[in-house]
Amino acid sequence: MAEFNYIARNTGGQCIEGVLTAGTEREAIAALNAQQLFPVELKAAGKIIQQTGSRKVKAQVMVQFYVQLAALMRSGVPLLRALEVLERQTASPALGETLHDIHDRITEGQSLPEAMARHPKAFDELALSIISAGSEGGFLEESLERVAKFTDQQAEMKGRVMGAMAYPIFLSVFSVVIVTVLVVFFVPKFETLFTRLRERGELPALTDWLLWFSNIVSSYGILVVLVGGGLFFLIRAQIATEAGRWFLDRWRLKLPQIGKIYSNLAVSRFCRVLGTLLSGGVPIVAALKISSSSTGNKVLSQAINNAADNITSGESLASPLMASGHFPPDIVEMIAVAEQSNTLEKVLTDIADALEKQTWRRLDMVVRLVEPVMLLVMASAVLVIVVALLLPMLKSAMAI
Repeated sequence: MAEFNYIARNTGGQCIEGVLTAGTEREAIAALNAQQLFPVELKAAGKIIQQTGSRKVKAQVMVQFYVQLAALMRSGVPLLRALEVLERQTASPALGETLHDIHDRITEGQSLPEAMARHPKAFDELALSIISAGSEGGFLEESLERVAKFTDQQAEMKGRVMGAMAYPIFLSVFSVVIVTVLVVFFVPKFETLFTRLRERGELPALTDWLLWFSNIVSSYGILVVLVGGGLFFLIRAQIATEAGRWFLDRWRLKLPQIGKIYSNLAVSRFCRVLGTLLSGGVPIVAALKISSSSTGNKVLSQAINNAADNITSGESLASPLMASGHFPPDIVEMIAVAEQSNTLEKVLTDIADALEKQTWRRLDMVVRLVEPVMLLVMASAVLVIVVALLLPMLKSAMAI
């Protein structure tokens, strides 16, 4: 017999750590399965035995998998046969390996949620919770379709945000490259022409400053890049700490305009995840614990976890959300009314839809403002360089 340290997920999607005694790894896994725990890691004799898939599967590939698996099962195809068909048909090697392992685990006696839990890079906590509830409640096909819809919506949201920010980021990078090339390679060629004017004290201040700046960048540019890179990694390491993450998340919420967009997207994601979990039959406390991490913000997650604790004590969901001050009052009012009318899951989905539309409009407005501002900044920087180089020539021509 040997002792195994384990990390496992329960049916609510929460991670649990503990120690158990078993003769072999397989017996340890069987003991966890008997307790309705889905093993994530086993540690025996100082060695961690990974129980998870090692390759991430793209969101759109997972959407197609969920839809196809639901369709096959609705058509009366047994689960194992459906997994074999999807494994052969998929064009994703990562998904093929995952389905092969899931098929083998189910053949050994595990349930579908138990086998999926071994691959967190393909199946997140939300998917596992909904599929587990559907498997236990006898509506697995509906659960798979619900997970597919949610995954598709989240992928679309991420794509729209990245698409909206692509052009401003491109303008920023392009502006920096253009100005750097001008300052490092173009401006130094004029320095010899202006040496005599500088000796006579007739060189315009703007031109003198530009030549000085060009010399600094040319001479110490690599050092500046190295120092900047060091500061970047230092800040990144600080942000990775618990205190740094809290500071960053608080700061994000307070940014003008951008903070409101970020907050709305986080709240929208929380509402959609919570509504999807509740529609899938997941208990509200477990659903809140899972959906709290979906916000991607420590401050909002803490407020949601506090709400889950209050619900355990018999209070409503709306009160602690309102007390946190991080959720819009109109959203909290809608949640309060939905709790009283027992339509919380539907209202949460409606809130997510409305918030997303409002956020896209605000984001579109900000992007429309950023684009001309970036163009103006780039044009101004180039204009300053050109004027600084032309001023001595104009001054010499006027003197003649």
